[in-house]
Amino acid sequence: MKNGPGRFEFYLQKIERLMQQASRDNNPALYLYTNDCRTPLFMMEALTRLYASMHNKKLFTKLNEQFKALEDSIGDIDYYDNYAILFLENPTVPVHIREYMQAQMREKLQHLNDLLLDSGWIGSKPNCIGNMRKKLEDANWMKAKEEATTIKKFYADEIKEINDFVKKTDGNFTEMEEHVHELRRDLRWLSIYPQALQGMIQLKESDPPSVIIQKYLVPEIVQSKYNVMPAADNNKWLVLFDKNAFYALSWMIAETGKLKDKGLQFFAVTEALQQTDKMKHDAAYIKSFEILGEEKDTVDKLLRYASEITKQFIKEKNLEKMLQEVVKAKEA
Repeated sequence: MKNGPGRFEFYLQKIERLMQQASRDNNPALYLYTNDCRTPLFMMEALTRLYASMHNKKLFTKLNEQFKALEDSIGDIDYYDNYAILFLENPTVPVHIREYMQAQMREKLQHLNDLLLDSGWIGSKPNCIGNMRKKLEDANWMKAKEEATTIKKFYADEIKEINDFVKKTDGNFTEMEEHVHELRRDLRWLSIYPQALQGMIQLKESDPPSVIIQKYLVPEIVQSKYNVMPAADNNKWLVLFDKNAFYALSWMIAETGKLKDKGLQFFAVTEALQQTDKMKHDAAYIKSFEILGEEKDTVDKLLRYASEITKQFIKEKNLEKMLQEVVKAKEA
């Protein structure tokens, strides 16, 4: 049995329904943003990333580019919208900076509306999803066991790349975007693939947690709905993850996300000052700390903390421990 086509069709249908509903709205981009089209797009990005490494690389790379363009566009809207809301709640942020964020959000919405029409996602004769379905019919889908084994190897390769990335910096991060945000992106994909694969990956009960792993098992992680795997259903072969190690991964994603959000707000204000007050980058960056009421070494402190938790996480080999074995579904 080959489960690949069904996984793609599942999320294509979700996106297709959203596109149909959005096309009836006065502002399709805003509709997609407020109705969480980004999540199924993330799932399709995850699937195309995975399958491009397995077979039909050209096909899945092209599809990945299409989904990523759309998801990135919604991500840009989300970025400016979030900071517009955050800065609205902060009385120390000047009005013109708040207005800049709101204006950028509107600009990004227009960009997405143009992209939707130009790429055939919506319009009088939307053909984007239909063309994707035709291309997927010709893919060299793997049988269940071969697919599960290949995905386990894919994970092993991804884990090695993450370790190499951290090793390259010696675990000492000096850039919020290039280091912390990039690491979080890579870690986050490891947690998105299981949802996209719709039950192929399952969590295996762990041994009683050691003192080392216990620090990651906080209630908001252990009880999170995002850390529940989809039911195995018709997946005949499964890739098993150690449950506690997966929770450790989830903790790292959440913690680096907080650091990223905190750190990037200074760069958002810097951008606004450069564009509205015509300030040079360095002067605007220094000014951003004053505007947000933070110490000038705040980002340095965030980077040091990110370095500390990353070095410890990697040293403990949590990612290697997470990746367990491929088993037949009835043996899981």
